[in-house]
Amino acid sequence: MSERTAARLRRSLADHSRRIVDSGAFTATVFCLIAGNAALLGIETYTGVVHQWHGILKAAEHLFLVAFTAEILLRAAAHADRPGDFFRDPWNIFDLLVVTVAFMPFARENATVLRLLRLARVLRAARFLPQLRVVIVAVGKSLPGTLSFLLVGALLLYVYAMVGWVFFADDDPEHYGSFGRAVLTLFLLMTLDGLGDAVRAGLEISRWSIVYFASFVLLGSFVLVNLLIGVVINSLQEARELEAGQDHPVPARPAAADDANAALRARIADARRTLDDLEASLEPSAPSRR
Repeated sequence: MSERTAARLRRSLADHSRRIVDSGAFTATVFCLIAGNAALLGIETYTGVVHQWHGILKAAEHLFLVAFTAEILLRAAAHADRPGDFFRDPWNIFDLLVVTVAFMPFARENATVLRLLRLARVLRAARFLPQLRVVIVAVGKSLPGTLSFLLVGALLLYVYAMVGWVFFADDDPEHYGSFGRAVLTLFLLMTLDGLGDAVRAGLEISRWSIVYFASFVLLGSFVLVNLLIGVVINSLQEARELEAGQDHPVPARPAAADDANAALRARIADARRTLDDLEASLEPSAPSRR
């Protein structure tokens, strides 16, 4: 088979597969399969049902695996003419990993790994729900800012835990007797859980403890949390803009503009030919040979 024939076959396969993958019926079918897989996972949490319908549930799981394998093969076939484009989509890579690992021997023999893989299929529903996809992309984009938030929060907890250990360890060893106890106490205080009891216990030790608790709550529960909310909202806005850009690609240049450019190029070509003819007429004729 010649290379041209093989390329033509790949294009034909990609065109037919792409029509199937892009159809609404295919999307609805895959979404129903994901929902059915999620329902099957929920049913298997009931021991009595598993014992009674073990064979049927096992057969249903194999059918789901076959269906998801056929789906990923169709998606790969839709990129037969340009295989590299298949791996540029993170969702395709995720789907391929979820389906491929399910066939590995260690996954088939380990019930826990197999359940986690089947649970990962449920996450694929985000591919067909734009709003959920936006949230997931926003979470990914907020990770760098969240990491900075965690570092600042850890530093705040460290400083206030050491200060609490220094001042309250002798009078309240249950909550500040060690660095670990102090960190746990302050971490709970960041959620404002038991704040009233902690303040009353601190006031019995010293009136100046109100400054300690007020400053910690102000920095930990209000400033840091609001900063985290700002990071998430900013990432959510970026994810929405990215999703909108994918749904509404840049429109092609109108045909009127192309016609105007073609007419301009034709005029320039005519002007060049006219100048060439004029130069040729002005040149002195070559001397004739005798």
